[in-house]
Amino acid sequence: MTTMNTNDKLPLSGIRVIDFTQVMMGPVCTQMLADHGADVIKIERKGAGDLSRSTFAPVAGEDNPIFCSLNRNKRSVEIDLRDAAQMELVKALIADADVVTNNFRAGVMERLGLGYEDCRRINPRIVYAVGTGFGESGPYAHKGGQDVLAQALTGVMARRADASVPVSIYPTALADYTAGMHMVQGILFALLQRERTGEGQKIAVSLYDSMLAMQMQEAAMIMMEDSEVNWAAMPLSGVFHTQTGPLVLVGAFKANPLRDICAALEIEDLSLDARFADLTAQFAHKAELHTIFRERFAANTREHWLARLEEQDLLSAPVRDMREALVDPQTLHNRMILEGSSPSGRALKFIASPIRMSGAQAGLRRAPPKLGEHTQELFAEARALIEEADA
Repeated sequence: MTTMNTNDKLPLSGIRVIDFTQVMMGPVCTQMLADHGADVIKIERKGAGDLSRSTFAPVAGEDNPIFCSLNRNKRSVEIDLRDAAQMELVKALIADADVVTNNFRAGVMERLGLGYEDCRRINPRIVYAVGTGFGESGPYAHKGGQDVLAQALTGVMARRADASVPVSIYPTALADYTAGMHMVQGILFALLQRERTGEGQKIAVSLYDSMLAMQMQEAAMIMMEDSEVNWAAMPLSGVFHTQTGPLVLVGAFKANPLRDICAALEIEDLSLDARFADLTAQFAHKAELHTIFRERFAANTREHWLARLEEQDLLSAPVRDMREALVDPQTLHNRMILEGSSPSGRALKFIASPIRMSGAQAGLRRAPPKLGEHTQELFAEARALIEEADA
């Protein structure tokens, strides 16, 4: 497990981010930047803060795991956005920053006097990153963006391995995380280009576009071949129940995977049966094929079948829940758990950055901040910047 890291040689050390984002899409982006060395200053509404601070609030108050899991290594400034004097201090911080991020609805930052053109006048080198639900313009731009809505509108929610299963909400925030990582990429691209040109720029990412991009192969098949591909519905793949729990099998990337599956299951070679002789036939008779598979897998333990499948060099794994995954030896070996303590003394445990570098490693340098924890020190810094500019 990884604990507090105070290494100043991280790749984004010296990069300052003024972060107006909240909930998940923006915070997961700025946390990635913070993990790898950026000084992220989180601008929060006076008296309320990031909306995720109150998600499942009875769990632990300001130590809410939902908020804490997305906001380590950041500093928090509590701002009254209607206070002109405080807004001048924010602008002073922007003048000294490299990146500004926000995920407000279209027009909010402009009304605050902090739109891209406003920030560009303050700091021509600024990289201005915007995250929206559906885009800054267009027929859905006025709508409130949310992960589940993006999944629903882009076809993600409708996709399922078995068409007979009712459409349902996926339990993990795919759109928020994917769009957040796209925002990280856009910011890094813009910072790299600034090194070459000396100029900042605006980058924009939406939940909607990120969900479409996640389905690039499936979309190309529809647009170019008028045909659908569903990786979860392939005839030699599936989830099968054993005597000690489910496993997943992916019958692919081999000359004759069905033959090898049959060898693992200790049954006759079904690839010699005309019903299953090629992929087209296997699709046509998938129900029959899976009935045979299910009967065999149910006859023994998961451990037995995983060993048999591995002997045939077939792709397979146990289906685990999150509690099991968090204590898996591979999770621990990869140092994917961060540990520390909050300002109130509560023990903290998070998923670490998945990026491994041969140089300085990301870690927990700062616990997730209390609301406004760093307001006074950053206001003092902003006043010093104003005095320096006026000198």
